[in-house]
Amino acid sequence: MKTALSIAGSDPSGGAGIQADLKTMTLHGVYGMSVITALTAQNTTGVFGIHEVPPEFVRQQLEAVFSDIPPDAVKIGMVASAPLMETIAQSLRDYHAPQVVVDPVMVSTSGARLMAPEAVETLQRELLPLAVLVTPNVPEAEILAGMPVRSPEDMEAAGKRIYEAYGCGVLCKGGHAVNDANDLLYTGEGPQWFPGRRIHNPNTHGTGCTLSSAIAANLALGLDLSVAIQRAKDYLSGALAAMLDLGAGHGPLDHAYILRKQAD
Repeated sequence: MKTALSIAGSDPSGGAGIQADLKTMTLHGVYGMSVITALTAQNTTGVFGIHEVPPEFVRQQLEAVFSDIPPDAVKIGMVASAPLMETIAQSLRDYHAPQVVVDPVMVSTSGARLMAPEAVETLQRELLPLAVLVTPNVPEAEILAGMPVRSPEDMEAAGKRIYEAYGCGVLCKGGHAVNDANDLLYTGEGPQWFPGRRIHNPNTHGTGCTLSSAIAANLALGLDLSVAIQRAKDYLSGALAAMLDLGAGHGPLDHAYILRKQAD
């Protein structure tokens, strides 16, 4: 059985972070593992507290996983501080981690800042050069590329800048008033667009986590990058189309919908 590792924060409401990643990996037929970088107090409406895990304990978690069940792919999500990034990067280098997908979680869907400003430079220096793919949304792509992104042409220019700076593929996610739901992959072969349709679902908690972990799971299964991205987009669209609604008018993605569709 193929294996994938998620290095990210915990979401007690189950819709994002480690919890969403493990659900996604399981539904892709991949054995999911986790290294927790932070405990959070959050739900679908916001992030109310973050308790960062000490870097040495993160290193111990990584050593425990890699020394016993080496992953076929790695997804990195919420890493809030520079010391944590440096620890993770060193472990990934030590164990020659394959197929690293970085979701540069800088701001949550609800608008909470999840990465210290000084950690952005460490992300660029330590983690992105180790990645096969980075998956920024438009605001994150603006930070990484150092330019405004207001149009599809800007997305291509930003993707090219990030690729040339760090040597990893760039999946610039659409939306944010730039386009409907079209994503751009930029690699050494140039730009490749993945068309999508906007699904008017207010329950978008965990969409970025789900997409990046689905890509990592598909890479672990041996698919090439563009096929892995297309299948991940299809998976995410199916989860959004389920329109799951929980609690006070909010809800996470409906991973159970995907399981039901597979059973059908």
